[in-house]
Amino acid sequence: MARRSGGQGWNSRVVGAALAVTVLAGGVSVWTAQAGEPTGTAPKAGAAAHDDKTPKAVAKTIAHASDAGARGVNITIDDGPDPAWTPQVLAVLKEYGVKATFCMVGTQAQAHPDLVKKVVAAGHRLCDHTVSHNTAMDKRPETYQSQQILDAERMITEASGGVRPQYYRAPGGAFTPYSRNLAASRGMRPLGWNVDTKDFERPGTAAIVATVEEELPNGPTLLFHDAGGDRTQTVEALRQVLPELKEQGYSFGFPVR
Repeated sequence: MARRSGGQGWNSRVVGAALAVTVLAGGVSVWTAQAGEPTGTAPKAGAAAHDDKTPKAVAKTIAHASDAGARGVNITIDDGPDPAWTPQVLAVLKEYGVKATFCMVGTQAQAHPDLVKKVVAAGHRLCDHTVSHNTAMDKRPETYQSQQILDAERMITEASGGVRPQYYRAPGGAFTPYSRNLAASRGMRPLGWNVDTKDFERPGTAAIVATVEEELPNGPTLLFHDAGGDRTQTVEALRQVLPELKEQGYSFGFPVR
């Protein structure tokens, strides 16, 4: 989700849930991965020890490109799962035969494991979107960043029945060299976006569709949401955007890893 200032009910609700969990648990040229290796400190020893099998590390750079090639488009869905909206998003994706990447908040995944399993069963991919969706994560200590990323990874993996998230998207794009290193060491490619549809602000279905049409030349990764409020406009925008992109010769893929 794009970075926003404070005072949002969504963040407040998620932060509250996360605190409870913590107490309980303790153009084509731009359609490429962002250049440059992070230069921050490496993850602390033992930080990735959430299970016995450490996943294979992946690239640390922020991914934007599509594995579907130069005419590929990546649909990414943030902040869920949500019992009201995730099933509707899944239905639209199924209708048009499109696979997407769902960037899930840990507490939401933990609360709705049935939906996480449905996402996986439909052939979509999972992405770690932290425990509490703090868009100021880049201003917090490394210990906090580690807790947010690793606890969410565990919550999502458990909710899915053992399927790990393949990506990590920092809330509001608040990546740090440390968080990118840590996520990549856990097999989660840092994931950016090229087109912020602003659907979170509910500007109207027509405005969301227009944003996609106008900004798609910036790159292939589109950002939508399936939680955090009324997502009627998002569902309707997807219903229009998906067939239009197919008609224009685009294909749908996943972000590169």
